[in-house]
Amino acid sequence: MLYHLKLHLLLISLWATFFSYAQSSSTLPVKTYVLKPERVFDGKEVKTGWIVLVQGNKIIAAGKPADIQTPSNAEIINLPAMTLLPGLIEGHSHLFLHPYNETSWDDQVLKESHAERTARAVVHANKTLLAGITTVRDLGTEGAEYDDVGLKQAIEKGIIPGPRMLVAGRAIVATGSYGPKGFATHALVPQGAQEASGAEDLVRVVREQIGKGADVVKVYADYRWGIRGEAMPTFTEAELRLAVETAASSGRVVVAHASTVEGMRRAIQAGIRTIEHGDNGNPEIFKLMAQKNVALCPTLAAGDAILQYRGWKKGTDPEPTRIQQKKQSFKQALEAGVTIVMGGDVGVFSHGDNVREMELMAEYGMKPLDVLRSATSVNARVFELSHLGAIQPEFLADLIAVEGDPTKDMTSLRKVTFVMKDGIIYKKP
Repeated sequence: MLYHLKLHLLLISLWATFFSYAQSSSTLPVKTYVLKPERVFDGKEVKTGWIVLVQGNKIIAAGKPADIQTPSNAEIINLPAMTLLPGLIEGHSHLFLHPYNETSWDDQVLKESHAERTARAVVHANKTLLAGITTVRDLGTEGAEYDDVGLKQAIEKGIIPGPRMLVAGRAIVATGSYGPKGFATHALVPQGAQEASGAEDLVRVVREQIGKGADVVKVYADYRWGIRGEAMPTFTEAELRLAVETAASSGRVVVAHASTVEGMRRAIQAGIRTIEHGDNGNPEIFKLMAQKNVALCPTLAAGDAILQYRGWKKGTDPEPTRIQQKKQSFKQALEAGVTIVMGGDVGVFSHGDNVREMELMAEYGMKPLDVLRSATSVNARVFELSHLGAIQPEFLADLIAVEGDPTKDMTSLRKVTFVMKDGIIYKKP
């Protein structure tokens, strides 16, 4: 009896301590910062002589100092000779992959444990954030099931540092089209995505992935499964449209891996939100994309990296045909007025090196200011990320600072000196 009384009193004491802590925590003053860079890119234009006021996890004001009333308790952070930008948004990431010149894709899918791949993903998430990428659209775990959902939750709970995440879970492929391939017909080989056969099964798989936590549904509209191993369409237009309609019932969109003209055409007509890659697009298909308001995520850096892994000495050897074709199709997309979202297929190359895509976008003919818009306000709009991608009152305080002026030198985006996500500072000069 005495034991139970003591236990009861102990529990009361612990509860009282917790309640007192909770009350004191709730009354802690909200942190306020005044950021003073040389220039501000607000998501659309570059402004000089601006300051930005942050309180808690939101931007309170941005503009000329004379127009902003600064609280006396605000911490001033000087960012001389630097450009302040909205946190960059990576449009095509695979946090559960690492560069193929380290370990082949097949071996990552078949030989690395889920524990190892998750451990790597934690490291990748931190590198990504510190590189100034505060949000990623992660388009498939490539054999790691729904571990991206758990990674996203760990970041949201503050267990580990990392970017905001939109996750696609397993992604969807037509049965028999994906990989790993080349094994005996009797062998049951784990696939890098979830297979679906026919309309009824496709609907089931879309619903299952949504139920498991996917924010966006990714389908492979074509893949290398032709007679000679060439890329060919996988799902029919009707099947893709059904996937789009099913996902839309839950408020989600569908994005499509597509590199062939026919695969792209089917996906566009079906109502896909973005085309990933689009390597072999032509003026006609890009005109259709512009008409249907379908955005292109060109993933320039992926092909650039893979060809170098295969022996191409960039800057010394002649450009491979694949690079020439990619430059041409990207130029045609720009000329057609297609919305371009920044996304490099990072994971094929090193996480934290995301700016590689932006450098190539500029090199292939996109104006630097448009490249910055693509990685901020445009991605936020296309991905339906309200209150992100711009520096304006009431937007979330996802902010980065870089040395120099990226509108004049895109490589300045590699010199990240300040990173704030949701009002929390992760890197400071």
